[in-house]
Amino acid sequence: MKISTVLILLVFSLTAVAQSQEKSYFKITQKSCLKRSGYTLVLKQVISDSRCPQGLNCIWAGEAQVVVSVYNNKKLVEDVVITLSPKMLLENNKWFAKYTKEKHKDIQNVELVPYPKKDKPITQKEYYLKVGYHK
Repeated sequence: MKISTVLILLVFSLTAVAQSQEKSYFKITQKSCLKRSGYTLVLKQVISDSRCPQGLNCIWAGEAQVVVSVYNNKKLVEDVVITLSPKMLLENNKWFAKYTKEKHKDIQNVELVPYPKKDKPITQKEYYLKVGYHK
């Protein structure tokens, strides 16, 4: 009886912990900014997108390179070339965390959206960055 009670309590506590790790995201677009005062991030350009399109089988998953402009109080600080690939995940997460609000410090991933599809080209205007974080 005691063991089953402990197991039930353990399951409920694990469920509560899993729910507290709610994921959310914000967008970095070519027009809008993360915030108006303080640091602001803008997707300036997609340099290359060699990600494997949906509907194809590729040997290499590919990567994308983007230029992100960093502004501080609406003044340009720097333009940074960022490579989005699985190898660069941790480095990219740390870089984005430097320039985001306190509640966005736990950056989990940064992805370029939309994802390429077979036989469907993407225009520069369609691209944005989706930055995922834990609340």
